[in-house]
Amino acid sequence: MTQQPGPRRAKHLIDPTRPRAQASRADIERLERVQRTVLSVLVGTTIFHLSIGLVLAALFIDDSEVVARVGLCVIGGAFGVAAIAAAFAIHRRAVVSPWLLVGLVPTLVGLVVVLT
Repeated sequence: MTQQPGPRRAKHLIDPTRPRAQASRADIERLERVQRTVLSVLVGTTIFHLSIGLVLAALFIDDSEVVARVGLCVIGGAFGVAAIAAAFAIHRRAVVSPWLLVGLVPTLVGLVVVLT
């Protein structure tokens, strides 16, 4: 009696007779690096958008409320700095660095627009 081969499997499907090869340490490190990069970009852009939104909200407050407008700009800057710090923390780098000054850009632009 000859054994007939089973139906041929498409190459893109899992073959239970051939288990997957174990991932090497280098493959896992590359995957983790990509995951950290994607996460830091998502966290950074999301928080930075919040920062810019606070500065834009300051523009819609009545002109007589200067303290509130400046306060929103300062809070926006704090969130901008937090966005940069979060991205650095995700990459396991020192959080305190000169790059934190980039987080203050929305505040500076907002203060120039609000106070002029």
